[in-house]
Amino acid sequence: MFAFIISHVDELLIAVSSIIAGASALAALTPTQKDDLFLMKIKKAIDLMALNIGHAKPAGA
Repeated sequence: MFAFIISHVDELLIAVSSIIAGASALAALTPTQKDDLFLMKIKKAIDLMALNIGHAKPAGA
């Protein structure tokens, strides 16, 4: 599994960033709060996986 991730890191990064960009565009274009809440949960999960906790977050967040 680790070898697969290392050998395909560029494709995985493109896929993850494309999913995030699409979800962000969807949340921005729709007026409901439900999709915004869903996107916020995804972002929190990604921040947790990236260890963006404590001081690693932007100052305004």
